[in-house]
Amino acid sequence: MPNQSVRFTRVAAAAIATTLCLTTQSSLFSQTPAPAPAPAPAKKSDRTKNRGPEQVELKFKLPPPPVRTPEEALKTFKVEKGFKIQLVASEPMIETPVAMSWDHKGRLYVVEMRGYMNDVDGKGEDQKIGRIKRLEDVDGDGVMDRATIFVDNLLMPRGVMALGDGAIVAEPPTLKWYHDTNDDGVADKNEEIGGAYGSAGGQPEHMANSPTWCVDNWIWSAGYGTRYKYSKGQFISEPTRSGGQWGLTQDDWGRRYFNYNSDLLRTDLLPPAVYARNPNLADRTALNFRVMTDQKCWPSVPTPGVNRGYNTGQLTPDGKLATVTGTCGPCIYRGDLFGKAYDGNAFIPEPCGNLVKRLVLADKEGIVSAKNAYTGVEFLTSTDERFRPVNAYNGPDGALYVVDMYRGIVQHKYFLTHYLIANIKARNLEQPVNMGRIWRIVPEKAETKRTLIPDDTAGIVALLAHPNGHVRDTAQRVLVERGDAAVARDVEKIASTGPTPQVRVQALWTLEGLKALTPEFLTTMLKDAHPKVRATAVSMSNLAVMGELLKMTGDASAEVRVQLAIQLSALPGPDAQKAVLGLLKAGGSPLLVDAIASGVRGRELEYLEALLAEPVGEGEDKLVTSGLLQMLSACVMSERRDARVTKLLEVTGAQKADGPRQVAMLSGMAAIPLDKKAKPVPRKLLYLDAQPAALTSLKDKAKLGSVKKLLTTVDTSLAWPGKPGVPPPPVVTPLNAEQQARYEKGKMIYAGLCAACHQPTGLGLEGLAPPLVDSEWVTGPSDRPIRIILHGMSGPIQVSGRTWTLEMPPLPQFTDEDIASVLTYIRREWEHTAGPVSPNDVAKIRQQYPGRTKAWTAAEMNKKPDTKKK
Repeated sequence: MPNQSVRFTRVAAAAIATTLCLTTQSSLFSQTPAPAPAPAPAKKSDRTKNRGPEQVELKFKLPPPPVRTPEEALKTFKVEKGFKIQLVASEPMIETPVAMSWDHKGRLYVVEMRGYMNDVDGKGEDQKIGRIKRLEDVDGDGVMDRATIFVDNLLMPRGVMALGDGAIVAEPPTLKWYHDTNDDGVADKNEEIGGAYGSAGGQPEHMANSPTWCVDNWIWSAGYGTRYKYSKGQFISEPTRSGGQWGLTQDDWGRRYFNYNSDLLRTDLLPPAVYARNPNLADRTALNFRVMTDQKCWPSVPTPGVNRGYNTGQLTPDGKLATVTGTCGPCIYRGDLFGKAYDGNAFIPEPCGNLVKRLVLADKEGIVSAKNAYTGVEFLTSTDERFRPVNAYNGPDGALYVVDMYRGIVQHKYFLTHYLIANIKARNLEQPVNMGRIWRIVPEKAETKRTLIPDDTAGIVALLAHPNGHVRDTAQRVLVERGDAAVARDVEKIASTGPTPQVRVQALWTLEGLKALTPEFLTTMLKDAHPKVRATAVSMSNLAVMGELLKMTGDASAEVRVQLAIQLSALPGPDAQKAVLGLLKAGGSPLLVDAIASGVRGRELEYLEALLAEPVGEGEDKLVTSGLLQMLSACVMSERRDARVTKLLEVTGAQKADGPRQVAMLSGMAAIPLDKKAKPVPRKLLYLDAQPAALTSLKDKAKLGSVKKLLTTVDTSLAWPGKPGVPPPPVVTPLNAEQQARYEKGKMIYAGLCAACHQPTGLGLEGLAPPLVDSEWVTGPSDRPIRIILHGMSGPIQVSGRTWTLEMPPLPQFTDEDIASVLTYIRREWEHTAGPVSPNDVAKIRQQYPGRTKAWTAAEMNKKPDTKKK
């Protein structure tokens, strides 16, 4: 992992402006850049035009791939030596499977997305033909024997998670818990958990999916900015940062992993809640952290049916996929069947390459990296082009399970290029549909035995020490569901004496879920021999054990010290501050500065002053080299308060002229990224009451050209009465009652559709969705974002010196009122002062371009709008 042990690549995301609802990746089954959710009924006219060159040449003219039976398909697989692949279920028992979930009795709930792409025009997407099946392996031989339709008549369901006497089902826009009260395999009642879980119907790009009960006792989803917790018969929810496009998995320590179509694996190195403590902290690269940088893949046969196959480098000279383009449904292997070398490995489906990739993960003091398990080959490949692995899971028997959609078309109609359509038509890939298989992979010589959760509570508690992570997860979930705190003492025994650190961490979280974690026991766990256990205990700490945390600042583990910094930085007082400074000086992790800065919201300036009072001493000045001074100074500027920015200038001026500390603080004020390769982005103009004398003094004393340049940048970001060349503060006209109502409606639309990618903060998601904050495309002329929503946008776009390659389809399901509402919201949120948008404004644009189906380009958008009809 290049240089990440020294410093993360950081981008000042809050200052990067870009377009409305534009993204740079795609999601489930997809091979192209994709948009925010666009849930329109399936119509031929909905397919976005201008998808690549209209005149295409099929360089690799292969015959149509035959439709194979499961027995025939087995012969097409090549799996790593020492393993074998077995059939678990197939059509007609299941049809178009895309996701699954085991319950505590070893039964399998399967999502059937039967409405997905029944032809190139997406016929059937507006029909309620999706289902959830419940499969049972009656005789325990690993093959499913019985199937019932658990829930029927669903519109494009996206996920399922076993819970209690049934399962949570994701059918956007709702998340519901379906109950089977008489255990006949058919749900007989349901209750709604959430009503903004994506939007109804439509393409699955960036739609909320994969509800997953994680080790921290929260139910997380991919592509969704809300998490849920089940406690005492009720669900509670809270906003969070979303990540990923399709699929969600976790490791033994509770760290979640996700991916994007052309990006194999990402994770959050620190929980989103850590950063949520301080909105002034825009530098958040520990979120959505790129675990795997090498995106190469090695299919076993030519794969001509790739959406951008006409692009140089997408296919190898012999017609094989060169780099991943449709990755989804990752799984961190946590079973007890494969052997130690496979523990914690990531298995990632690539349906466009008809393969499953294996990555070996390394965790060094909380920083995760990955590499290919082998070069030139993959863990699992198939010569059957209809093999479409879209999700992978751990099982109760320790095996790895793969969901195979088995079909020709996997690309959604919104992004079908002319090239891929020609491939589909020439090679008869539209039919058949509604097939599908579930496979399991096991060692050739292993004896598999599924572990089921017993009815007695004592038996469930014992399974918290099971070597299979899936079994431990299920035991934890069932115990927390029941909420019986009487088992706490037994769980404590496992937490304190469990055979592995994984077991002890799981038991700790079980106690947390039962609300049975006492300060006394937590103090004991702070002394555990393994750093992962200590770090977990620190993360759970509260004021009752802060005295113990102050004693731990000399801990040998950098990961533990990061967790200590998260906790102690939020505490006032000299003792905590001294402890944090000691942690900083000890170093060991680039996460330390994030941990510290995230805890001092509203106190950044005071914290900075206190730290500066420390003598520089001999050797390295960690306040400078760690980036903390720069980060705290940037936070004060982001706070945008006149008196505090003026004071910051005074504190900066009190440092040694042109010295390292002064340079670091000025760099933060000037919004210079800590990563020297990243481009600085100008700050929004801040209006002060008066010209700051400290700024003039700093200019007078500066000798170095680099310092003078920084001061010029800071000066440019500030305004005051009488400053030459500075426009007066914008006059913000208050919204009237009608406009305010539209703003509130737009807020709801944004939360349900746009926030999954662009985040509730508008700061976007690095590697996926650019921010909307301070975007000239948002706050400029309103016709531009209107046209983007109506007609889409395609190609590269320059935003504040940065290029984004975008594919945004039109959102035809939006009414004039909807578009006006969401634009009014984003043009007035996040300190934006742009004017509201009315339905009439939208209607005029519709009338101006009545027949337009071509997506806009940046060049066209920057021209004066053409008033002629097209």
